[in-house]
Amino acid sequence: MRAVILLIVAALLVTGSKPERPRATERLDRGVVAVKVDSGVFVSWRLLGDDAAGIAFNVYRDGQRVNSSPLDGATCLVDGEGTTASVYTVRSVTGGREGKASRETRPWKTPYLAVALDRPTGAEGYLPNDCSVGDLDGDGAYEIVVKWNARAKDNSQTGVTDPVLLDAYRLDGTRLWRVDLGVNIRAGAHYTQFIVYDLDGDGRAEMACKTAPGTRDGRGKAVVMEGDDSLAVYRDEAGFVLDGPEYLTVFDGRTGEEVTTVAYEPPRGERRGEAWGDPRGNRVDRFLACVAYLDGQRPSLVTCRGYYTRAVLAAYDFDGRRLARRWVYDSDTSEDARGTARGQGNHSVAAGDVDGDGRDEIVYGAACIDDDGRLLYSTGLGHGDAHHLSDMDPERPGLEFFDVHETRPCPAGVELRDAGTGELLFGRPTTVDVGRGMAADVDARYRGFEFWSSASDSVYSITGKVISTRKPSVNFRVYWDGDVQDELLDGTRIEKWDGEKAALVVDFATFGARSINGSKKNPCLSADVFGDWREEVVFYDGNDPGRLLIFTTTIPTRSRLPTLMHDHVYRLAVAAQNVGYNQPPHLGVYIGE
Repeated sequence: MRAVILLIVAALLVTGSKPERPRATERLDRGVVAVKVDSGVFVSWRLLGDDAAGIAFNVYRDGQRVNSSPLDGATCLVDGEGTTASVYTVRSVTGGREGKASRETRPWKTPYLAVALDRPTGAEGYLPNDCSVGDLDGDGAYEIVVKWNARAKDNSQTGVTDPVLLDAYRLDGTRLWRVDLGVNIRAGAHYTQFIVYDLDGDGRAEMACKTAPGTRDGRGKAVVMEGDDSLAVYRDEAGFVLDGPEYLTVFDGRTGEEVTTVAYEPPRGERRGEAWGDPRGNRVDRFLACVAYLDGQRPSLVTCRGYYTRAVLAAYDFDGRRLARRWVYDSDTSEDARGTARGQGNHSVAAGDVDGDGRDEIVYGAACIDDDGRLLYSTGLGHGDAHHLSDMDPERPGLEFFDVHETRPCPAGVELRDAGTGELLFGRPTTVDVGRGMAADVDARYRGFEFWSSASDSVYSITGKVISTRKPSVNFRVYWDGDVQDELLDGTRIEKWDGEKAALVVDFATFGARSINGSKKNPCLSADVFGDWREEVVFYDGNDPGRLLIFTTTIPTRSRLPTLMHDHVYRLAVAAQNVGYNQPPHLGVYIGE
């Protein structure tokens, strides 16, 4: 058993070849969570990616050990004598010696943690939207950053929006700061891509996003570059912002204070961004962002603009004080016999070491940008709405990428490819805009992932075999019930698919949960925030939009895995989950058996 655990831990920490120095592991605490259930109290905690292979655990209730001998299996238990008044701690056991106690945890009375938010006043339309997590203060526990939107608009729609606000909260509801992006940043899914990540490796996460004159940081100070007017209004009567300065700002995670600001790269250019395909603000204001370890050791911040036509990516390194530009890829100035990223981007972006050289690449829809800022390949299949990056086929080395495309007709509108080379492994011709596509390991009868789409009438095995002519939902995936197959998350419902039909596991709407982003029906966030390796799902409270509801599973599991946040591909996917059309995170290794 211990040998198996060791192999899993090693696989989760390394994807591809090792760089000269390994990537730093995010320093997390045990993330102990306790929930009152009918049979007592369910307690779970983190196994860390860098824990010793033989590590075990003791669980204490009110200072008394609950387990008779150290637990070397799954990192959860049900304490039959626990009550809502109990206090729990967890201690590691290595070589027969106990480590220090985790922070004290009291059981929740409900299957969710309600986080009270400071809902903006003066505009009843403000609702919590996308969220992200990061250890903002360096104490080993995640804080949550919430984006507030009001009167949000798609790029193709006219109309004035209210200022976008970004709040940071501890999970007890303490607000750390609020950043007001101001009148010159529009509200909508494609404008504000915020990255919460430890960009300088000091153990505390920063927050980075696009800003402009009118932005105020977490201390209330104007974010403005020399020579610009912080009071200027560049928004036109139709609500678009197609003139004026554009910035990229890194904010301190503890205070929300501006650390550094540079001119946004790439700029929109002359004639209201006409070079991007139209002068109306539809194509020029399509932004993406992600984190990638371009040197294999330290994270770089990557900002992106455009995907329907011109596509430009800019990579930056942050040293704690300044942003230094590493490279820029521009589809319209790069001449490459391998093709171009022009017109190939998706509404989201993925990062990971797809070619096995120890350094990350950026999978930009149907194209891939290498760690040095050059095009690695382009399939030419065009723009798409949904994609998935993971080790989907355990029989093949490396990662695979599943993508769907809008091109009509398209020779492979539903496609599976080798993420590192672009080699087409499966392609289904389509004549329609394929709006949704899902790849997940939902069927234990078949090794590897399964995939399907809104345009296909079947579910396929990873080898392209039709395994069912009945399709489950095409939205998100999640680890919830304790086995190592994915469950499916659609809106507020988690379902289990048995190969022919889907069975309801839980509907969070019964607790008041509401999904976001209209027809996309996303959670505010899905990620392994605390507890064992299963994931938490975050919604806002439809009965009280001033609250987030963070749901965690209370189903016991026999599987022992490190926190998913210590898997590199997964952690980068969580950082970019809020970008554009939210995509569910996947591991960089296959755990299907």
